[in-house]
Amino acid sequence: MKDSHSDVKIAQAVVPAVKTAAGDGTTVDIRGYSSLLFVANTGAIASDGDFGLVVQDSANGTDWSAVSADKLLGAFPATLEANKTYAVGYVGGKRYARVNVTKAGGTSIAAGVVAILGDPAVAPVA
Repeated sequence: MKDSHSDVKIAQAVVPAVKTAAGDGTTVDIRGYSSLLFVANTGAIASDGDFGLVVQDSANGTDWSAVSADKLLGAFPATLEANKTYAVGYVGGKRYARVNVTKAGGTSIAAGVVAILGDPAVAPVA
């Protein structure tokens, strides 16, 4: 049986918490890996919370821009739903990526995002 545990690295991209405002997630350094998957998990939404997620990338970890659809496998919806799981792959060529939480209205959403880095240049990683 193939061992996924030794061939992937897991990192927090957005710390799981009740989100009440927009904000940037944690920077993920992709160096040494050939694939990146962001997995978002949502919980309760309060007062018609209208939150979304945007994948951003950077060559230097300082200057960020939204990733175009052709550099993503899948997409986060414009408005996240309660109690759902979403997965979006990044296939861009920049060294750094992160997930930005957006807010269009409402009070809050419980959410978190993990980054799964795969296809390491050197394995095992775990």
